[in-house]
Amino acid sequence: MIKLARNSFAAIAFGLINTSNAQADTVEFKLQEVAKGLHVLFGQGGNIAISSGSDGVYIVDDQFAKLSEQIKAKIKTIQPNAPEFVINTHHHGDHTGGNENFAQAGSHVIAHHNVYKRLEQKHGDGSDYLPTLTFGSDMKLHFNQEHAHLWHYHHAHTDGDAVIFFDRANAVHMGDIYFNLGSLPFVDVDSGGSLDGVIKAIQDVIMKIDDKTTVIPGHGPVTDKQNLQDYLALLQKAKTIMLDAMKNNTSLEEVVAARPLQILNLNYANWLPEERVTTLFYRSLK
Repeated sequence: MIKLARNSFAAIAFGLINTSNAQADTVEFKLQEVAKGLHVLFGQGGNIAISSGSDGVYIVDDQFAKLSEQIKAKIKTIQPNAPEFVINTHHHGDHTGGNENFAQAGSHVIAHHNVYKRLEQKHGDGSDYLPTLTFGSDMKLHFNQEHAHLWHYHHAHTDGDAVIFFDRANAVHMGDIYFNLGSLPFVDVDSGGSLDGVIKAIQDVIMKIDDKTTVIPGHGPVTDKQNLQDYLALLQKAKTIMLDAMKNNTSLEEVVAARPLQILNLNYANWLPEERVTTLFYRSLK
């Protein structure tokens, strides 16, 4: 049986991803220590990892611009320094919206080359939203006696995904390659994402971690390797169902109308309904 973490936090997280209705002054932040020197900050948008220690502070993702001051205040409860670095797991605004504010406060933004390209297209050349350091296949950040390995996965959630492996803390931040919300993920096909890429990335991460590794998803509660394996099984089952529905050159309209994924009996967010997931999976697998 496929088992996924299902709790009230997951339901809340679904709503938080959809930013159109939320206001900054209604966001309730939750700070969780997952290892010595490593915290996760839950708010509105992507989960933020916070590394702190003798060298200072750096964070993974920064949610939305309107939340930057509240996020900075939460960071200061751990350590008073401004973040030295901000690592972007990908280019979506709920993970990079605070880039400009943190950059102007002295942080150096790090991301994959494709994140730079996509943020440049959106914000323009020379914008403070753009990373100051970019990488290709991987890079390492040696800071706070932690050896963080930033690893790029091709065409997964997007074309610029980075997964961050924290060696000393034995933790991994997966960005939106992993939605721990009890349902299927958003595969951003229009930004170079693919279902196969997500599956391959998760398979590789599972090979790199152990049973004691703390797994930080892009959205949803912190979890472990077992739940990540269950998520992989769900994606593989969904892929098999979709490929079967797509046999004999069945059109997108016919597949959507047939609702092949309903057999999984999952819940869907308003911003990512079953029809949209089916469409994105179809486009990716086609």
